[in-house]
Amino acid sequence: MRQRTLHLPDSGPLLGAGYLLLWLLLWPTVQPYWALPYGLRFGTLLLTPTRYWSWLLGAELVATAGISMAHGMPLGWFGFLAEELPEPLVMVGVLWLLRRLNLHASLHSPQEVTRSLLSVVLIVGATAAVDAAMLALIHAPTLPNLTVDVLGEELLSHYLGILLIVPLLIMLLHTRFNRRALASLCMDGVLVMLPSMAILLLLSEHAAPQPQFARVLSLAPVLFFAFRHGWRGASLAMIVSSLGMTLVDQHLGHAPSSAAAYLFLAVAGTGALMLGSATDALRRSGERVAEQNIYLGAVNRRLDQLAHQLRSAARGNLQADENQRRHLAAELHDELGQNITAIQTHVKLAQARLHQAGMEDISTSINTILAHMRRALHRLLDDLRPAVLDEFGLLRALDEGPIRDLLNTAGMSYHTELHGDPRLLDDDIRTAIYRLAQESATNAVKHAQASEFRLRLRIGERQGIALALLDLRDNGTGLPSRLPRGGRGLQGMRDRVTSLGGQFRLRADHAGVHLRILLRSNNHSVELGRQT
Repeated sequence: MRQRTLHLPDSGPLLGAGYLLLWLLLWPTVQPYWALPYGLRFGTLLLTPTRYWSWLLGAELVATAGISMAHGMPLGWFGFLAEELPEPLVMVGVLWLLRRLNLHASLHSPQEVTRSLLSVVLIVGATAAVDAAMLALIHAPTLPNLTVDVLGEELLSHYLGILLIVPLLIMLLHTRFNRRALASLCMDGVLVMLPSMAILLLLSEHAAPQPQFARVLSLAPVLFFAFRHGWRGASLAMIVSSLGMTLVDQHLGHAPSSAAAYLFLAVAGTGALMLGSATDALRRSGERVAEQNIYLGAVNRRLDQLAHQLRSAARGNLQADENQRRHLAAELHDELGQNITAIQTHVKLAQARLHQAGMEDISTSINTILAHMRRALHRLLDDLRPAVLDEFGLLRALDEGPIRDLLNTAGMSYHTELHGDPRLLDDDIRTAIYRLAQESATNAVKHAQASEFRLRLRIGERQGIALALLDLRDNGTGLPSRLPRGGRGLQGMRDRVTSLGGQFRLRADHAGVHLRILLRSNNHSVELGRQT
């Protein structure tokens, strides 16, 4: 569950009043190299609509005028306006231009952090240059070196103020914390940040170089929070570390830290912010990859289900086709075969009368035609449903059946290697094996111009699944570079294997065609006493 973000009031006076209050609260914290009100101004202008900027600038002028009046207005109203007014106006102008150029208040990616930091450097440089120029006009006759000192001090203090305040404002107004992440952040703050501040206090009580070493050591939690909690953790840790360093100096009565110390803090904070943003981007990328993996896993499971359904449908079609072939073969055998036999009987009975009439050649022609029709019928019946497969079993049908007759008639030698028990396979697999061997042998006779054909079948069982490995090859001319359209040979074999959930591989050997086919069967109810 996510926490709701804070919302700015949609009212110029309310925004101006709140901004005035925050400005007054942050003003006492201003140090030579630490200007949090400047960061408040930058962040507020960045996060609020431009129609409210006049209210914000007016509130800031009221606040600074009140502070100047409390100190006796040393420069007078003209000097006050000349010193305080140019800097906000320059920031407003540059920031308005950058917002028109698509500058957003976002730190979600390293690219956005880099763009924001470059914008900060541009605005800080512009405002510091304007302040230095105004000081040169006012104080140049008396303090010639003041301009250079102020330029360096404002560059560092303004950049550090933005680095500390703006990420906090973006985090409060533009991002949402997950409750679990917030609890983890608080726990790490107790377990890591508090001991680090205690170590900072202990080391700072001693003489140099322990205080300098303590300041360097205090930045280690910042890196930890950047790795652990991203740019939000890095920004919060930076605020706590810098406040801790300042409060320790004030508590122990040390002189304010040097420019080198604050420069180190600014560089380390910039690196921590970049590191935290990169960590967040990497974490989001990992989450997206995990979500995509879950989605792809679901899609793959659905595809597997669809593939299983398609295989089941294709297998059902094959079974229906084989049943239709079996029924058609039985009808042809019973009807056409009996009619041919009846015709032959009648011709035989009429043969004596035909002989008396001198028409022996007619009876001979009729018997020849009937014999040709019976052979054609036998071939058709064998194509529809090989009777040898039902009568002799798979192994004997492959070794001694019509396939050998076909190849021997074509003048090709036929070699078989048959191993295993075909009773492990269901009827669809046995039929498919015979059909595949029959189709491959027919292709070899018609197209391969081969002199030999080899068939190897191995049947076994692995992990409760019966496997059949069928290897078919010839030594012919091989496949043409372009297969003819309309042919059902290889594609029909591939479709048959795919429908049964098997694997079909056409190996490109140097000579001939080489097929390797793997079929699986889950049949366990086949009677082991069935004849092969």
